[in-house]
Amino acid sequence: MASLTLTLIGRDRPGLVRALSERVAAAGGNWLESHMARLGGQFAGILMVEVPAEAADRLVEDLRGLDAEGLHVTVERGAPEEAGATRRAFVLELVGHDRSGIVHEIAEVLARRNVNIEELETEVVSGSFSGESLFKARARLRVPDDVAAEELREALETLANELMVDISLDATEG
Repeated sequence: MASLTLTLIGRDRPGLVRALSERVAAAGGNWLESHMARLGGQFAGILMVEVPAEAADRLVEDLRGLDAEGLHVTVERGAPEEAGATRRAFVLELVGHDRSGIVHEIAEVLARRNVNIEELETEVVSGSFSGESLFKARARLRVPDDVAAEELREALETLANELMVDISLDATEG
């Protein structure tokens, strides 16, 4: 079996997922994981499929045909997971007044400690009482065993005080 990771973007309209899933099914593929959303009038997503090795090249060609339907698809062939230090799973949540640079500041603290951001969801919402814009983020992290959870928590809390946001960091399963 071959593992393929697809990224896709195109003007949102009905039928895009159908067109994509038709091609995956026709190649005998299995739709494993996906995250898709409408952002700024565009349909954007990432998808992982598994397909019989002998059908992978044909599926890649079929997916290129979606350009004519207004959906640009990029395909990366899967690579085996790299062996290395074990990592613990954490969930980071942040809420605070919206301002430029929040994601960059958080990413900087994490990168300095070799923390991997596996998943990141962000949104800007209207505050329930004030009506001001609030920035919310939720991230699934993988923290190396040689980084103490308390040290990471302290670094994030220091940053939270500077940014005037609320941050929580909790260990999780998986």
